[in-house]
Amino acid sequence: MTDPLAEVVTLLKPRALFSKAVIGAGPWHISRSDVGQPFYCLVLDGACRLSVDGEDAIELRSGDFVLIPAASDIAMSSLKPPERGTPETLPVALGSGEFRIGDQAGPTDLRMLAGNSSFDSPDARLLVSLLPRLVHVRGVPRLATIVQLVRDEFREQRPAREVILSHLLEVLMIEALRSTAGTGAPPGLVRGLADERLAGALRRMHESPTREWTVAQLAKEAALSRSAFFARFSRAVGVAPMEYLLAWRMALAKNMLRQNESGIAEIAQRVGYRSASAFSVAFTRHVGLPPARFAREQSLSPSQI
Repeated sequence: MTDPLAEVVTLLKPRALFSKAVIGAGPWHISRSDVGQPFYCLVLDGACRLSVDGEDAIELRSGDFVLIPAASDIAMSSLKPPERGTPETLPVALGSGEFRIGDQAGPTDLRMLAGNSSFDSPDARLLVSLLPRLVHVRGVPRLATIVQLVRDEFREQRPAREVILSHLLEVLMIEALRSTAGTGAPPGLVRGLADERLAGALRRMHESPTREWTVAQLAKEAALSRSAFFARFSRAVGVAPMEYLLAWRMALAKNMLRQNESGIAEIAQRVGYRSASAFSVAFTRHVGLPPARFAREQSLSPSQI
């Protein structure tokens, strides 16, 4: 059976940028801006505070894991932050990928692992929009194990390192996202899959993107009336059913064009269009440039574009 969540994460193509261990002592605060880059951290001991994009801070305790698929502005501090106006704390490298923040002497009161990655997908912004903005998981030992594996692999220069890291990051993201599955999750794919009625329709869209779906047919898959399905889907996933289907088809098409393994006519059929011309019109309207041009630009190296 098709797994939409796994498909989305796999298409994102996560790639590790760094992973480090952080120890803290006394009062400290630090901020960073990583526009669009995924950020994660795991608190091993102690506690701290985290604020994303200026919103109210949340308290992270030992065993807590946080994943932010598209971080913008992140601020972290000790539970009791420094007095207002105190200069931002600068991490001090201790070697072996470890950093110390706050007081540089005396007992520590925080240990955490933090990492930053990137998405290599050309459609990352769309795919990330289907995920929760912030994932906060408490007390899931499996996540701690995966994060430690990421950190260990990052430190070692062993063969196939990048392949292992990319797969570990996929597992980490899927594990974190499914740990938050529930009707109380923010609107997005995770919340939609938590709804038994909607999950069936979502899986069918991912399983058969070539089918000429209508809202009525999808509503039948969910055993709901057309109006009830439309309202329930839009509320849970955050977009209308046909808008989601179009986005998924375009994400698949972009991935195929990027791999440059099929012609435009074949890709059109594989994402549900009867003709290459109909597909080209839809793709151009959605992406902003024709599929052939998109494929050419994707085949160029960054220095050539």
